[in-house]
Amino acid sequence: MNRFSATTDDQAVVPADRDAIWAALTDPAVLPRLTPLLRHIEADGDLWRWELSRIPVLGVSISPSFTEKMVFHAPERIEFTHAPPEGRPERTAVEGWYQLEEVEGGTHLHIRLTMSVELPLARSAGPAVRRIMETVMSHTGDRFSVNLLRHLGVSS
Repeated sequence: MNRFSATTDDQAVVPADRDAIWAALTDPAVLPRLTPLLRHIEADGDLWRWELSRIPVLGVSISPSFTEKMVFHAPERIEFTHAPPEGRPERTAVEGWYQLEEVEGGTHLHIRLTMSVELPLARSAGPAVRRIMETVMSHTGDRFSVNLLRHLGVSS
């Protein structure tokens, strides 16, 4: 097994109220409707278990699930830190944050997430795996943006 990682760092001004965006980003029932590949979030206080759909990577299919400690600094920042249950190692992890700042015309939303996954692939597959991960993360982010705007009742 080797660990592979990819990072997404996106930002935009969303023409919507920060509180409305905050409500969507902190609701474990809403997030799966907004985020492609995200099937379900099981929230237990500040520990959230994220379950994603099956993703093919160079002949290996994975169904990532991971537990994150969520830290909410309302209404400005949401932090993700991988926190697997004791005695249950997880092969997928996410670290990162969402930052929300009121600006003229709406809310500046900045998202930075790093996903890491252990796969039964050679280390030399790293560049190809990272390209796939970056492409999937980029596509997911694009669809998330469209879905968030629709959820907020804002035209893109």
